[in-house]
Amino acid sequence: MASILTKKSLNFLKNYLNNAAPTGYEWDGQKLWMDYLSPYVDEFFTDTYGTAVGVINPKASYKVVIEGHADEISWYVNYISDNGLLYVIRNGGSDHQIAPSKIVNIHTKKGIIKGVFGWPAIHTRNKAKEEAPKPDNIFIDVGAKDKEEVEKMGIHVGCVITYPDEFHILNKDKFVCRALDNRMGGFMIAEVARLLHENKKKLPFGLYITNSVQEEIGLRGAEMIAERIKPNVAIVTDVTHDTTTPMIDKKKQGHAEIGAGPVIAYAPAVQQKLRELIVTAAEKKKIPFQRAALSRATGTDTDAFAYSNCGVASALISLPLRYMHTTVEMVHQEDVENVIKLIYESLLTIKKDQSFSYFE
Repeated sequence: MASILTKKSLNFLKNYLNNAAPTGYEWDGQKLWMDYLSPYVDEFFTDTYGTAVGVINPKASYKVVIEGHADEISWYVNYISDNGLLYVIRNGGSDHQIAPSKIVNIHTKKGIIKGVFGWPAIHTRNKAKEEAPKPDNIFIDVGAKDKEEVEKMGIHVGCVITYPDEFHILNKDKFVCRALDNRMGGFMIAEVARLLHENKKKLPFGLYITNSVQEEIGLRGAEMIAERIKPNVAIVTDVTHDTTTPMIDKKKQGHAEIGAGPVIAYAPAVQQKLRELIVTAAEKKKIPFQRAALSRATGTDTDAFAYSNCGVASALISLPLRYMHTTVEMVHQEDVENVIKLIYESLLTIKKDQSFSYFE
């Protein structure tokens, strides 16, 4: 079957992923996203913290959101030592164990300053009692002799730090990059809007294509934008763990794998009638899918939408991903396309002013 992704789509994805958009600093990525989405929507609006929303049928009273989040994990400069080394704290769920030997970009008013997460050579370490990387012992070396030289470079406490790792494709159909969590979500909802436009589909409701900020530090962008939009329905997409790689216990994490289709969530925040609409769409259109049970919270923007505005019918469609919160996150192209198809087909089955009440 021919791919639904175009050359233009993939070029946008590459540029979008390669651009840094750490939590709290998402606006450059949002501009790229809005530029790509602009031919397919009627209008845009943004909020104070940078969440971007493209709207189709903005005058409709019934509102449906499709949502991903735009931010990526990063670090902050927390302390500069007298000998010019930088110590860091997390901005989101950055993994300290992958840091040693990584090149970094330090974002300053003077531009990007390169640095490296240094680590003692294997020859110098106590092999009987090796110390593992921890948040309080990893450090960045920018090649400066002392604190004064660091500060002259424009580096100060509070500068945000990202990894420069860029997009590439493994074995023809595996997308690999940092920040697939969840720049892929923003990409996929934009592709849904493109397909609706190109296929000349007219929706009986307002569609709000929403790229939220600050998910990685507590769903904050979704909390804010949900109060502004006041949607009737929200379909959220994020990533979830491929649990088939080593050192993951399927009895605890469940079974999901890349290449086997989107993952439809079962959780208290997931409205059951909306979820069944999505399952029915998948079955009718023969879109492969997997299921996941999530205890208590989903840990995604689904929770923020579901519990906003006295309750919003919400569902979660996840993209299976390997190596989450590393610089080599990996997804399967077929899953990406099937998430896009599943959101698209689900939207086409939502009726005008549809109620998802259990009591009707």
